[in-house]
Amino acid sequence: MHNLITRLSVQTLLGAGVRQLDIAQRCRLSERTVRRISKEEFVKNIDDAAKTPERRVGRPSKTAGLSEFIKAQLDAEPSLMTLEILRRCKQQGYQGQKSAIYQLVAKLRSKDVDLQMRFEGLPGEFSQHDFGEVDVRFLDGATQRTHFFASRLKWSRAVAVSLVPNERAETLVRRLLDHFILFGGMPLMAVFDRPKTVALKWGKDGKVTEWNPIFAQAALDIGFGAEVCWPHCPQQKGSVENLVKWVKGSFFKQRRFQDRDDLESQLSEWLHEVNHARPSRATDIVPSVRLAQEQDRLRTPKLAPNDFALRLPSSVGPTGYLIHERQPYSMPPGAAGLPATLYLYQDRVRIVAGRFEATHQRRFGPDHSPATLPEHRTAQLAAIHGDRGRRYLERQHLLDLGEAANAFITELTFASPTGWSSQVGRLHDLLQLHGPEAMKRALRAAVDLRRFDLLYLECCLEPRQRSLFPPTEAA
Repeated sequence: MHNLITRLSVQTLLGAGVRQLDIAQRCRLSERTVRRISKEEFVKNIDDAAKTPERRVGRPSKTAGLSEFIKAQLDAEPSLMTLEILRRCKQQGYQGQKSAIYQLVAKLRSKDVDLQMRFEGLPGEFSQHDFGEVDVRFLDGATQRTHFFASRLKWSRAVAVSLVPNERAETLVRRLLDHFILFGGMPLMAVFDRPKTVALKWGKDGKVTEWNPIFAQAALDIGFGAEVCWPHCPQQKGSVENLVKWVKGSFFKQRRFQDRDDLESQLSEWLHEVNHARPSRATDIVPSVRLAQEQDRLRTPKLAPNDFALRLPSSVGPTGYLIHERQPYSMPPGAAGLPATLYLYQDRVRIVAGRFEATHQRRFGPDHSPATLPEHRTAQLAAIHGDRGRRYLERQHLLDLGEAANAFITELTFASPTGWSSQVGRLHDLLQLHGPEAMKRALRAAVDLRRFDLLYLECCLEPRQRSLFPPTEAA
């Protein structure tokens, strides 16, 4: 069956007086077909899909006659599932496949389209921020789920993207501050969706009734204004609502990576390209050019990243340790059982419990051995009555150093069941003198060489004594 464009061509040539034989050769048709087209009504509509039912072309669909029935079902229940409509059609005698019904339902179901507002922000007025995740496949075939945090200034289109370990509230506020520093300041309002890291509860009118306390405290400490909108509602966000989708489509899905280091390197190159080399499609201007103009309107954050701390309520346990994320941090014995405030910095923690205060290096990773300050060890020993109790506490301080300390002290104890306490006292003195990291290294070296004696341990800790022992292959 020839389409309407071909029929129009034949009718046009006939109207110009061209012979039917010449038309047949030109249009690659038979003369019989040309004669038949010459008797048809002149083509006025070239929509083949609309004209086909009128011309009764092709085999009739098995859904013929069901249109009115399906339309009545949708009018009565607009949100009725297509699968339920298929079941009802089968009750009416339909014997075809589901795909034909699905196509008919898609054609008949009304489509509600929300009005989408597109508005441009003023310089320094808005920024948008969101988490995203993508499964990255490296060239060796390994796949890694990668989380990232993206920020974008609405007016200049300057963008910042950071790879992050998770999508928790602390990660959000720290990367947010980092991105403000990269932009050169903060806009009036930072726009977010409604993840639990930002808002916990809101009313039917959309007004937030309970903010995430970590996010709210960060907004106060850093000094930024926050605005939230309903998730997946682009009409509320203006022109940069697809930030995460754009990062995925422009970077992650367009490039191939050797490993994680290569991913981070290429991300840095790409950010330089989109911010300093490539004009934005929305403004046709390189974002860094507009950012230079916008920075006059950006405000300086109240705190630098290294001075920004999350304030978390906590308490000191009865053993004199505060535990955060399974990491124990020591406090003076007098603080045991007291409520405390944990000030969580990027690289350190500060704990305040009543009149007691302590600062530790922040610890990460799978090592959950207690972080104990030397003065706290001394105070804990002073608080214990009796030599036996003090020796067992000293031994526990050493055992907290990990696997190598356990192996070393086990050998000492079984080698001298009655004399181990004096040796543990000397080991504890070395711990107080040299610190836990140096002690761990020395204990590991001694265990690896099976040298379970204090003299060798002191040699490892005191460089001036190393000449007493010739180096070995294992050392």
